[in-house]
Amino acid sequence: RDFLGTMDEKMGPPSTAHSNVLLLLQTGGTIDKDYPRSTKGWAFEISDPATNAIMQNIRSPVSWEQRTVCRKDSMEVTDADRTDILHAIQQRNSTAVVVTHGTDTMIETAQFLERNLRTSTNLRVVLTGARLPRKFRDTDADFNVGMAVGVALTAPAGVYVVMNGQAYKPSEVGRDLNTGQFVRRARL
Repeated sequence: RDFLGTMDEKMGPPSTAHSNVLLLLQTGGTIDKDYPRSTKGWAFEISDPATNAIMQNIRSPVSWEQRTVCRKDSMEVTDADRTDILHAIQQRNSTAVVVTHGTDTMIETAQFLERNLRTSTNLRVVLTGARLPRKFRDTDADFNVGMAVGVALTAPAGVYVVMNGQAYKPSEVGRDLNTGQFVRRARL
């Protein structure tokens, strides 16, 4: 049983050894949005990865490496982008991966990764994001990334979605359409 109390039979044989460096993958989404840089801009732009600033602010003793896979609103993320995320994870030098992603299609990407990753017994992949950009005062970005890092470093092997102070398996999470909250499917 994993730390969520469910069985996970999808784990394959152990692969080659990887370092203990946390891999942070940026894909875009609200967490990385910023005000337009142009004088006549009206829409938010995807900016630098929020995770760099968050990890520096919390003065984490964990070593990390930041990579950008894409910079898109999650409604624009395609299966080709998901394949790029998959390849970035497969080419990792880490057993712990945090993927920042927009919330609208985060669950679909997590399910894609869970179906397509042939994980070793020690690989943990965690998707997280934010309802407000990290640069906003009342954002949940720092909290969600902090929790995602904790899950990525301590949970049993597998793919997880971390939002609203909870960790979910991709097959067990949904969105409450009234509140936007991520919830266990039984509560929808």
